[in-house]
Amino acid sequence: MTFKPLDHKKVYLITGAAGFIGSILSKKLLDSGCTVIGIDNINDYYDVNLKYARLEQLSPYKYFTFIKVDIADKLAITQIFMEYKPHFVVNLAAQAGVRYSIENPDVYIQSNIIGFFNILEACRAYPVEHLVYASSSSVYGANEKVPFEETDVVDTPVSLYASTKKSNELMAYTYSHLYKIPATGLRFFTVYGPLGRPDMAYFGFADKYFAGEPIHIYNNGDFDNDLYRDFTYVDDIVVGIERLLSNPPSEIVPHKVYNIGNNSPEKLMVFIETLEKALSHATGREVVFNKIFEPLKPGDVPATYASTDLLQKAVGFKPETSIEEGLQKFANWYVEYYGVR
Repeated sequence: MTFKPLDHKKVYLITGAAGFIGSILSKKLLDSGCTVIGIDNINDYYDVNLKYARLEQLSPYKYFTFIKVDIADKLAITQIFMEYKPHFVVNLAAQAGVRYSIENPDVYIQSNIIGFFNILEACRAYPVEHLVYASSSSVYGANEKVPFEETDVVDTPVSLYASTKKSNELMAYTYSHLYKIPATGLRFFTVYGPLGRPDMAYFGFADKYFAGEPIHIYNNGDFDNDLYRDFTYVDDIVVGIERLLSNPPSEIVPHKVYNIGNNSPEKLMVFIETLEKALSHATGREVVFNKIFEPLKPGDVPATYASTDLLQKAVGFKPETSIEEGLQKFANWYVEYYGVR
């Protein structure tokens, strides 16, 4: 399989650069000698200190420029494109979280719809070689067929967050059709790892344990019919994005959507038990969560499981990190970062 490598002479604009995936992607590009313009609004959806810690890892790089800005600010985004004229854009800035979209819907429209529209408009005004943007596995909604495939009908989102991500795919398709903008959407499947998002379950479980609090597991306590999740280690995700960047679609309508996941779903309880073992190893003492089982939350789905055949065929994407290895790396980082050894 052949695919073009990164062009180190080009400018890469990463939105959400202080975010989990955005910061690690930025670092990988910078390590390769690329010029990276990172933007982020540093909102307080979760602890901003974690966002600044990610940015601290990027600040020493000579070819990194950070701009604090909200993608919903159309004038500011237009000025950034006009000044830096990026060749490649990766839009990872978005309001994340399925459950939070039920509590605070307005911010999802502002960031995920208006913000993404501004990125598309900027790519139209200042043409780019490739726009890669974050979609989500949540677009599959209540789909019971597994594994999820890109050809599946995704017209039944069960959260506003999922609706905004499906809207992003439609908007990107339209701009590709009208203005020939090469664009690729990535449906992420439960990304985890060090410096991750505190609103994700695995991170919250660690927080609860060290705070002496029980964890709530929304699977009805039904171990025979447990939730399945396609947990994907962040480094594997970043390799996939990196390979895609220099290999845009070339069809008449240059727009593609890919699943990017582990293609190997795990039972939620197996994942939790593996996290307990990883934290036990990291702390040197036995870690057992106090578990409270509750019904499935509104907006959650019983299983997320990605078919990644298309992405593997396109750029050779194949995740290599087991949950044992990935969760151990997370646990080691968590214990060190929060000083809970």
